[in-house]
Amino acid sequence: MAKPSADDGELRRACTAAIEDPHQKIVMAIRVAKSHGILGKSSKLGRQMAKPRVLALSMQSKGQRTTAFLHVLKYSTGGVLEPAKLYKLKYLSKVEVLTNDPSGCTFTLGFDNLRSQSVAPPQWTMRNIDDRNRLLLRILNTCKDVLGRLPKVVGIDVVEMALWAKENTPTAPAQSKVRDGVPVASAVSETELKVNVEKELVSQAEEEDMEALLGTYVIGVGEAEAFSERLKRELQALEAANVHAILESEPLMDGVMQGLESATNCVDDMDEWLNIFNVKLRHMREDIESIESRNNKLVMQSVNNKSLIEELDKLLEGLNVPPEYASSLTGGSFDEARMLQNVEACEWLTGALRGLEAPNLDPAYANMRAVKEKRAELEKLKTTFVRRASEFLRNYFASLVDFMISDKSYFSQRGQLKRPDHADLRYKCRTYARLLQHLKSLDKNCLGPLRKAYCSSLNLLLRREAREFANELRASTKASRNPTVWLEGSTGSGQNVNATDTSTVSDAYAKMLTIFIPLLVDESSFFAHFMCFEVPTLVPPGGVVNGNKPEYDDDDDLGIMDIDDNDSKSGKNSAELAALNESLQDLLDGIQEDFYAVVDWAYKIDPLRCISMHGITERYLSSQKADAAGFVRLLLGDLEARISMQFGRFVDEACHQIERNERNVRQVGVLSYIPRFATLATRMEQYIQGQSRDLVDQAYTKFVSIMFATLEKIAQTDPKYADIFLLENYAAFQNSLYDLANIVPTLAKFYHQASEAYEQACTRHISMIIYYQFERLFQFHRRIEDLMFTVAPEEIPFQLGLSKMDLRKMLKSSLSGVDKSIAAMYKKLQKNLTSEELLPSLWDKCKKEFVDKYESFAQLVAKIYPNENIPSVTEMRELLASM
Repeated sequence: MAKPSADDGELRRACTAAIEDPHQKIVMAIRVAKSHGILGKSSKLGRQMAKPRVLALSMQSKGQRTTAFLHVLKYSTGGVLEPAKLYKLKYLSKVEVLTNDPSGCTFTLGFDNLRSQSVAPPQWTMRNIDDRNRLLLRILNTCKDVLGRLPKVVGIDVVEMALWAKENTPTAPAQSKVRDGVPVASAVSETELKVNVEKELVSQAEEEDMEALLGTYVIGVGEAEAFSERLKRELQALEAANVHAILESEPLMDGVMQGLESATNCVDDMDEWLNIFNVKLRHMREDIESIESRNNKLVMQSVNNKSLIEELDKLLEGLNVPPEYASSLTGGSFDEARMLQNVEACEWLTGALRGLEAPNLDPAYANMRAVKEKRAELEKLKTTFVRRASEFLRNYFASLVDFMISDKSYFSQRGQLKRPDHADLRYKCRTYARLLQHLKSLDKNCLGPLRKAYCSSLNLLLRREAREFANELRASTKASRNPTVWLEGSTGSGQNVNATDTSTVSDAYAKMLTIFIPLLVDESSFFAHFMCFEVPTLVPPGGVVNGNKPEYDDDDDLGIMDIDDNDSKSGKNSAELAALNESLQDLLDGIQEDFYAVVDWAYKIDPLRCISMHGITERYLSSQKADAAGFVRLLLGDLEARISMQFGRFVDEACHQIERNERNVRQVGVLSYIPRFATLATRMEQYIQGQSRDLVDQAYTKFVSIMFATLEKIAQTDPKYADIFLLENYAAFQNSLYDLANIVPTLAKFYHQASEAYEQACTRHISMIIYYQFERLFQFHRRIEDLMFTVAPEEIPFQLGLSKMDLRKMLKSSLSGVDKSIAAMYKKLQKNLTSEELLPSLWDKCKKEFVDKYESFAQLVAKIYPNENIPSVTEMRELLASM
């Protein structure tokens, strides 16, 4: 085998780095040139386009199995090797040396697993025969060792390969064995390598076949000289026979030569004629090409002319104004019968104007004089039509409303409440809805004056309907007026203030909202769609408003199709929404005064009805969520504020009535506003609806705060009886609000506050009575307690005024006749108490307080004066229980 080149080791290391697979070991790497030939044809062109490549043979072992790979590597831009292709040797089926390469250095490797067998495999060209034999021999040996078989070899003699291997076998260690699937180096002799090569290139079966073939010929070559003489004699005999045959066939050869000469003359004549025909055909070909070129130009010119005529026809068709449309746009009538023609004319005009704008019009036509003139004509038609249509619609809106206002049957009259009905008005307006949509498409600026005209006309109708309805509603509602003075101290008991039923007042207000709020919402929605505002739908088709079916059916569907895709935007348009709110202000402005009048009238009859009206208003307000109901929400919000203001006036006046109790003469017993507040709170709870709880709770807070503050101020005017006054009033407050405090959290809070104040007043008053009757006893007790902070207990009996003698004197004066002192204490507790029902509980508290104080005193005496005897706590408790 040829000796490896000096750079093979470095090339294998470069291949190992490029493959980046530690499990594969490179056993051979060699540089080649890659080219592609064509199946069945010479590959000279392919060889001119040869690319440098490196073929690397590697082995990989997995357990007992060994796999051989053939890597194709190419050079990158920086001259670094990188993998290009990978073949498995188990699929190698053919090794072919190409015979069309005189050098014999070009060969192909056929693999039977390639996807396309119709494509010629790559051709590999080596630098010399030695490199070729070295690579192919290594491949064949690897196949024999790893796979146990040899691929088909074409174009090279295996004997020649064996002789080359014998001549180029190195004496150095060679790879001849495969251990665990990987070739290993071992020292072999020349004879062993020769035998190995012969066995590798010629199998045992092939050798036996060759021996059998040679054995069929018995040539008797015992002696080389005799065999040579025999061959010479046979050769001479063959030559003599050939000369004799040639001499005998001379006449035949003469005939053949004559025939050949005649044929040659015919061929020469034919060649001359062909040259003449070739010249004529060349001239004909040139003429035909010239004719075809002229025909192609004529055909192209004809096609271009036809296309130009079609384009001009379409342009003329777009520039032509149909006479029926021109008459409708410039002077046609806007009666209902003619609306279809007007709408068709608008659609044509819109399409024509759009057709003269980019990108619908080719930029090449934009500067044509005819196009400019036609655009100016269409703009003039648009201006004329928009002016005429706008003037007609303004007059039409005004005439519709004037007709309805002049007919008194549309409004409420004495003794008859009339529900406003705008179905006919909307039906007539919807006739022109599509016209308005086209006007917006033609000129958006024209809608502003039309919207103002519509709002101005309809506002007169809505205000007239609301005024007449509110007047008749107030006149037809019969209700007695309730007094507004609830907590005045000079109005008697105040228990008859809830005798009058004023529910008809809040019912009247609810009826006003029930009739007009859906009407105003419907009008707002109809206006938003009729006047082409781009806002979301107010009420979905077939939806309901506040539980009531809309008064008109499918008014949201005005029969308007989207003319322009840009006009059918989804989502909110802030500019459109602002314009809508401004127009709704013009449409509904002033109608709130009639609602205010109903609120003020209801307040004068019964101020507490503000609570139920507040709840009714809040319920309607929470149901208006759509953008087109913006002004209706503002109206309801103003109504709610008005009701809250009127109720606030009532609360303030009631608070002034409470505060006026301060200026009265000396107050004794329970103040009059305490039980009256309970009656007022009961009445207020009956009127609560929906969200009016907050309003009532705020009133409760203000009432009770003023009541408690006034109570404390009145108590301070006579400190001697202040505690009795406070405990009686706080007790009355608790008794009167016990039931309500269980269900109203706000009143429960004030109930507990009154309870704490009551307990504090009781404690102060009882302590005052106890100290009044047993002053010396508890003063002695207090002195001992004060000294215990600074003096040791055993030294207290030696202090001035606290000796045992002083203790005995104090006990004798305080506890002798203690039953009389306790009876006097009971009489004093009873003397100034106006609420007799409080006496038992107060006396129990008094006895308990006295026992607790005396028990504390007895424990202190037992600690300071251990040898002194005093009445026991048990005796004192039994004495109190017996009284």
